[in-house]
Amino acid sequence: MALKRFGVSLEDTLLSNLDQYVTENGFANRSQAIRFLVEKNVAEKKWQCNHIVAGTIIIMYDQTKKEIAFKIAEIQKSYQDVILSSTQYYLNKSFTLHIATVTGIALRLTELSDKLISIKGIKHGKLVMSRAD
Repeated sequence: MALKRFGVSLEDTLLSNLDQYVTENGFANRSQAIRFLVEKNVAEKKWQCNHIVAGTIIIMYDQTKKEIAFKIAEIQKSYQDVILSSTQYYLNKSFTLHIATVTGIALRLTELSDKLISIKGIKHGKLVMSRAD
């Protein structure tokens, strides 16, 4: 896949809001934040439905930041009805790969995924779903 670059013009206020979003969510740069927002928007439009789906939520984070694991656990408590399993793999001294296997209404899984992926300090996150009904 080719990487295409293009210029985007934003008003000062919107650019300031983008910079704040980048900082608050721990993105490396504006491009990463914009990619996340575009992918999120596409996924939300695709999955704003009541279809029963199954899938996985995959997130990568720095395990030395203990508050991230705590926040993941707190969020998952509210979604026990859709989480089939949740596991962590310690990849090295710093990074943890967290995988949650989920099933339920697409909109609810998207909601859970958004909450997990938007935790400050998450390096990467993705929801993969397929219809199961």
